[in-house]
Amino acid sequence: MLFTQLLNDDLGCASYLVGDEQAGVAIVVDPPYYVDPVLADAEHHGVRLVGVLETHTHADHVSGHGRLALEHEIPIRVHKDAGAAFVHEPLEDGTEVEVGDVVLRTIHTPGHRPEHCCFAVIDRSRSDEPWLVLTGDSLFVGDAGRPDLAVEAREGAEGLFHSLRSLIELGDGVEVFPGHVAGSLCGAAMSSKASTTIGFERRFNLALQGDLADFLDARLGPQPPRPPNMERIVELNRGELVGAQPRLEWIGSAPEEAIVLDVRPTETFTAGHHPGAVGIPISGSGFATKAGFVLPERPLVLHASDEEEAIRAWRGLHAVGMFGIAGWQEGGGSEKLEPVSLEELERLLADDAVELLDVREADERDEGHIPGSQHLPYRTARAAAEAGLLNGRPVVTICESGPRAAVAASVLQAAGVNARPVLDGGVANWQGETSSFRRCGG
Repeated sequence: MLFTQLLNDDLGCASYLVGDEQAGVAIVVDPPYYVDPVLADAEHHGVRLVGVLETHTHADHVSGHGRLALEHEIPIRVHKDAGAAFVHEPLEDGTEVEVGDVVLRTIHTPGHRPEHCCFAVIDRSRSDEPWLVLTGDSLFVGDAGRPDLAVEAREGAEGLFHSLRSLIELGDGVEVFPGHVAGSLCGAAMSSKASTTIGFERRFNLALQGDLADFLDARLGPQPPRPPNMERIVELNRGELVGAQPRLEWIGSAPEEAIVLDVRPTETFTAGHHPGAVGIPISGSGFATKAGFVLPERPLVLHASDEEEAIRAWRGLHAVGMFGIAGWQEGGGSEKLEPVSLEELERLLADDAVELLDVREADERDEGHIPGSQHLPYRTARAAAEAGLLNGRPVVTICESGPRAAVAASVLQAAGVNARPVLDGGVANWQGETSSFRRCGG
């Protein structure tokens, strides 16, 4: 049996190549839009791709099923409740997909989305019982999927509760391979581990403890931010097939309506960049998610250190449905974004010279914040500036360690706000260096 897990570290997404090496065939489950690693892995193992299985219609990234179907004539299977507009073979609970001696048995597990399915994998050369299950966005390592992206949250949570209980009936020894690991917006407590077992999750995963009332109390509480461009991504994934995009080209001048996205390292961006550019380093975590949150739907021009860096960003943006990229240029320029040290920030606050913006999420701020700081999640910075919600004073942005503060400051600067970020630390460092840190409730 062939089994490979392919991870997108930036989005925390997992795809799977499952097949029979002796028979020379395989299928891919939840393929990424950038399909080259899948094709390369199939070629490496000497197998032919004969199908795509989707656990559900994804809301946080664009699937590669369109490219595989259009470019390689590979058929797609997805549950009948997905409402897919493309040609596909509908799945139902119990549908078995045979790949040589390997069988993927469909388990309909609604909750995260009505069409959501898991796939129990059986190697008939060993046994007729499943030895692993691909759980998509239902059961994670240490957490469970969120119920609020497709239906009313209570309805989704009730469905997810019963779906999870059906999964644990597979048996404690069955290995669990989820559709997401830490770094995704689909669960707050998930681990960075790539896999687990039913038995381990039954014992330690809080989502599998207690009764329905306990589950609803936990699931209907605060959720991570909704994936950026969610509605657009869902429509791309269930609509007409999305093929490959035109090659990224170097351009001499940017279209007048374009936004410049500078993907160079933060230190390079702050030292000098094109006026009005937004800085999101491709080398940082969550590049595509950050871009989806802070950039409006306008054409983009990428500013990069070199072509390789630009192509990495181009692929990352495509993964979240951002296809309007006019080209790339070498980054640099006259505008600077001067960082603020924690020592300087203390002086500025003592003199009441700046407005301090805490750009973390609400659950982080609830754990403790700097007195007098205003809460403005980095993903809302552009909207706040354009709506005139800032009072015109110079601002300093701060987060946990610097990256989101830098993004927020660049967004605000591009919108005409006098903004500077704290890059050499964050709120936790302030807590250690000054007694004026305030813990929520204390």
